[in-house]
Amino acid sequence: MHRNGLAAWAALLTGTLVGTLIGCSPGGAGQAVPVAATASPPSSGEASASAPDEEVSVDRDDALAKALKPLLPDGDTRVSVAVAALDGATDGAVYDGTSAFDTASIVKVDILSALLLRAQDAGRELTPQERAYATAMIENSDNASATALWEAIGGADGLDAANLTLGLTGTRAGAGGEWGLTQTTAEDQLTLLRAVFGTESAEDAEGAESADSGLSEASRAYVAGLMGRIASDQRWGVSAATDSASVCALKNGWLPRSATGLWDINSVGRVSVGGKRYLVSVLSDGNTTKEAGVALVEGAAKAAVAVLTG
Repeated sequence: MHRNGLAAWAALLTGTLVGTLIGCSPGGAGQAVPVAATASPPSSGEASASAPDEEVSVDRDDALAKALKPLLPDGDTRVSVAVAALDGATDGAVYDGTSAFDTASIVKVDILSALLLRAQDAGRELTPQERAYATAMIENSDNASATALWEAIGGADGLDAANLTLGLTGTRAGAGGEWGLTQTTAEDQLTLLRAVFGTESAEDAEGAESADSGLSEASRAYVAGLMGRIASDQRWGVSAATDSASVCALKNGWLPRSATGLWDINSVGRVSVGGKRYLVSVLSDGNTTKEAGVALVEGAAKAAVAVLTG
């Protein structure tokens, strides 16, 4: 993990940045995303090997890689993507899912999950002050609230311990209080999303898969609820892939690196397309501007969901 000193951290702590906004609203998923075919169609004289109702086997990782290729800019920009259907009925897809990236503010979901695990272990509810911090941290991405809860969970050691319970194997907490420089992977972020959204009520998602994350049903509902009420100026990222604003829930992260002038742009959350729900994590770094990073993340999210729905 490279570190950029106090200047980079001061940039993170300045608060919410306002950029190009794309909300949790219909229309994002309706835009066609080119997904390369994985097999040639049969010629006019060749019979199909599959019965009419039989699903054709698809290498979705390969399809995702092909879909992302035209979206990647020249230069040092990197992107990592993981997507899965919430009901588990369809295989997911991953692109470079194990490479490490700075979390920036998406770690706030992890911090809140760690706080809830500690509260559960102590057999208590969150205090009014903790709830106030949690609301500001998730809905408004408030950094001071994140720092307060980071200290409440025991800092880096507390986050790493919670991640053992949550099943995150490739995430390492930022040292020296620099929670935004926690390192994570797209696959780990998908694991965290499953911990939050993997079990839902029958009213919300009939037949949704269960999760054994350590988080109670009440804790999962609490985190999901906050992620569903993100401030309007931060409704961009994976939300571009949804066609139902009512079930969109997300958390974004953005961080300019002082040593390079380039941006980390990340987005994780749950989206809905055609009445089905999907978990999506997109991590990126080396973006020339925040706007370029947002466009890349949104294009990648749409491509990832299209691989599973197309």
